[in-house]
This record gives sequence, C-alpha cells and structure tokens, in this order.
Amino acid sequence: MPVPDHRPHPGDGHAAGEPFQLLILDCDGVLVDSERITNRVFAEMLGELGLSLSLADMFEYFVGLTMTQCLERITDLLGHPAPPGFVAAYDRRTRAALEREVQPVPGIVEALDRITLPCCVASNGEQAKMRATLGATGLWPRFRGRTFSAEDVPRPKPAPDVYLLAAERSDTDPADCLVIEDTPTGVAAAVAAGMTVFGYAASMPSHRLLAAGAHAVFEDMRELPARIAAGKPASSQTSSR
Repeated sequence: MPVPDHRPHPGDGHAAGEPFQLLILDCDGVLVDSERITNRVFAEMLGELGLSLSLADMFEYFVGLTMTQCLERITDLLGHPAPPGFVAAYDRRTRAALEREVQPVPGIVEALDRITLPCCVASNGEQAKMRATLGATGLWPRFRGRTFSAEDVPRPKPAPDVYLLAAERSDTDPADCLVIEDTPTGVAAAVAAGMTVFGYAASMPSHRLLAAGAHAVFEDMRELPARIAAGKPASSQTSSR
C-alpha cells in the first residue's frame, strides 16, 4: 500500500537541508540491473540440486549477501552444503548471462549526468564482478579507481566496513555521505556507518527498506538528482510512495 509522503519536496518553496558531500552507490540493483539475471541463474542451479525457488524467493533469501553468506543459507535450506564446484559453475554461468544481458538500471545514466556530487561505489560483490558489469554497461569510466568491495574489508555488509572505507578513502565524514541501496542488508550497513541512506525500491518492497532504517525510499532513478539537491532529510523515516 502506498505510504503518503508529507515531506516538502525540492521546488515547493521550502529550504533545502544540509548538503551532502559524497554519494556512495551500491552496484547490483542500483547501477546495473543485474539482480534478476544472477538470481535467475542461481535459481536454475538450485533447482538442479532439488531446491525449487521462485525469483521472489531468491530476492527474499539471497539478495545483498556475499557468496559465503549465500552458501551458508543454501546449507540451511538443503540440509547439506552445495557440491564442490558449485561456486565456479555459478561464476561461469552468471558471467556469460551478464555479458549477454546486463543493462544499466533504468534512469541511472541520466541521473549521473545531472549529479555534480563526488561519487563512488561500495558493494558486497567482488571487484572483478564490478569491473565486468560496470564495463558491460558503459559505467566503468565514471567509477574507475573509486570502487570498494567486501573483499577490501574484514566484514561484508550488513557490517559498515565497506562504507566506512569508502568515506575514509574519499576524505569525507560518514555523516556527510548519502548512500543509495536496494536491499535491507545494504541499508543496515549504511545506517551502521552513520550515513544517510535512501532505499531504491524497484525490486524490494519499500517497507522492508524502511524497516532496515532507510531515511527515504524512491522507485525512479530520475528523482535522484532532485533528492540529492534537497539535502539531508529532517525526519528519519520518509517515503516517496
């Protein structure tokens, strides 16, 4: 059910909040429309192991997790570990599918063209995967040298480590960072880092992002430049829906 938004919006005559100094974007599902592709392949492979899951189930159980976390969940669901070679086969099959199919998230290219705030990427995905998906979608030149992975820190999301690393390397106070996330896991990580986080709810229900601590939720990337220009939100739980 839509959640009314009674906040003042940019351009309605109200003053903007304090400005952000750094925009940190998750990769999968925020910059590249990869989640449906990788989870379809993942579901096919789990089906071959006798575990039948819908795409909605995949988003519920696996989106936002590292491969190590996914393997732990597979063990819980199957009652035994995935067979040897599962991860290597998954990597091959998803790489081939992404090369054929991955596209930028709708509206993100236009949004990035209008955003003047310094930007970087912080993901639970591997650096190699980010290079591949950002490269295939033409986004890599925008972020070369400014991608941060769970590989680079002791703990993956929902721990705040990768976001804190991004802020540190960008010489920015976490309180001045805006994070765009599309999963509860990522939202929780950004909140734990002391950052403002806006949930992108194209695939994940808004209420789950808000429950994880998102300060605002939106569904159209074309809104992002105006939301950044509006500055830090006054309230901690608002939604555009």
